Amino acid sequence: MKKVYSAKDPLMVAHLKNVLATFGIHCVTRNLDLSSAAGELPPIECWPELWITNDEKLARAKSILKKTLAPLESVKKPWHCAGCGEDVEGQFTECWNCGHSRSRAKGKPQATSSSNFVRNS
Repeated sequence: MKKVYSAKDPLMVAHLKNVLATFGIHCVTRNLDLSSAAGELPPIECWPELWITNDEKLARAKSILKKTLAPLESVKKPWHCAGCGEDVEGQFTECWNCGHSRSRAKGKPQATSSSNFVRNS
């Protein structure tokens, strides 16, 4: 068994255990009830830990945790809509005002939807 994560927050450890479980990586948690020993033991030694049971999946587990814990690029900063000029908060992928996607704001090509076509009658 190998330790892959430790944190002060037991909810985060439980969440990451569930994330790894969705990828078929079996984990166990340790030290969930050890917080009461903090003071007698160094506090960081009492933090809940996440361990994987199959050492062969260690690299994959670390990769998944790294991606899961990485900050989302889209949340870092607001963006400017190329369609209507509206400033849109970073967590949104489409403009709330006109519906243009964030990828168009960056100049990336996007497939045209059928709603953009005008029917000639």
